[in-house]
Amino acid sequence: MRVFKSEWQPTQADFDLFAKISGDDNPIHVDPDFSARTLFGRTVSHGMLIYSKLWGLMRQKIPDARQKSQTLMFPAPCFAGDVIQLLISETSHNNFDVMAIRQSNGETVLTGKMELK
Repeated sequence: MRVFKSEWQPTQADFDLFAKISGDDNPIHVDPDFSARTLFGRTVSHGMLIYSKLWGLMRQKIPDARQKSQTLMFPAPCFAGDVIQLLISETSHNNFDVMAIRQSNGETVLTGKMELK
């Protein structure tokens, strides 16, 4: 079975650009002053930004990959400056587990499954 790994360190600029592209400009992602007053205390990544990094890793390793389905959960926030380990593990033909893990404490910020066509 194949395993693909990569590291990513998101920035506030990444959050801002993803907000512009996706239209999701929720202040929890793009407004540091607003976010400072929340439970998180700072801006957090869009969940789909994290997944887009995993999808990019998949396409880097399997350039002709086409997604059939995905299921995702975001059990912990991902902050700008976190070093994130991106991990894709093949479980069976065209089926993969995906994870994004904060390196500093091992906390999972994304977990899910991906099925390819």
